[in-house]
Amino acid sequence: MKNQTLLREFLLLRLTDSTVLLGLQAALFSLVYLVSTLESLTIVLHTVLDRHLHTPMYFFLRHFSFLDLCLISTIAPKSILNSITLSDTISFLGCVCQLFLMVLLTGSEMGLLTAMSYDRYVAICHPLHYEAAMSKGCCVQLMAVSWLSGGALGILYTAGMFSLDFCGPNRIHQFFCDVPALLELTCSEEHAAVSVSVGFSVLYGFSCLVCILVSYVFIFSSVLKIPSRQSQSKAFSTCVPHLVVVGTFLLTGTAAYLKPPSNAPPLPDLLCSLFYTVAPPALNPIIYCLRNRAVQSSLSKVLIKVRRGLIDRY
Repeated sequence: MKNQTLLREFLLLRLTDSTVLLGLQAALFSLVYLVSTLESLTIVLHTVLDRHLHTPMYFFLRHFSFLDLCLISTIAPKSILNSITLSDTISFLGCVCQLFLMVLLTGSEMGLLTAMSYDRYVAICHPLHYEAAMSKGCCVQLMAVSWLSGGALGILYTAGMFSLDFCGPNRIHQFFCDVPALLELTCSEEHAAVSVSVGFSVLYGFSCLVCILVSYVFIFSSVLKIPSRQSQSKAFSTCVPHLVVVGTFLLTGTAAYLKPPSNAPPLPDLLCSLFYTVAPPALNPIIYCLRNRAVQSSLSKVLIKVRRGLIDRY
């Protein structure tokens, strides 16, 4: 690329020059990263090893946890390393890879959230046809479409972003390589490729949102027809967190990518980016899986077996 001869590295945003505060930042990010990794790995391994959890719902949750793990691993380790080493740099190629992976993973998560809403729709509205409608082949196809959609968006954004010229300042006002922050550094006057990418992502996100909302309209209408209040509350407790996650994910991402450029302090942008990059991997496992009674019951059985094994050993 022509850009590589002009710019070989970027400087990520440093929140403070205090070594103590940088140490606290590294400790906080490390804690969040460790918790997210343990949560996601627990869900992935548990849904693989426990045969009772080999259902379409847990198939999607397993892959969703894997996406969360990959997403936070794309962003957090570099930020932690920079805080520890008092460095701000990220190579040009590293920035390209980080942007591509972030868009790929967030786009795939959006598609997977849509597939999960369809799964809940079939389970609640057409329970007798659930096994036929949500066959293994159908689940794999939905998963493949989610990955391909995310990959296509990742290629569009990355190719469009790094086809521009970066010949000015190289300090990114963000703790990772993100499109809005990179656009502020380019000296190219035309951003047609990036605008096309944003247009496709808006269309993709809006289509997913419409599918999710339509699914939940049918779901809530079916739930309200259930005479048992206990069954209604159980269904709502399963569905409402999903809508909260989708709404937060879309609103913060839209605010970050569609807001006009400004010289305002980066703190609001940082908080916004945390809600669609770092916070979801830490909170999604709790919202979707660790509150689930089947998962809790299965995990408790495993812990009891481990405890008995340790007692017998010692």
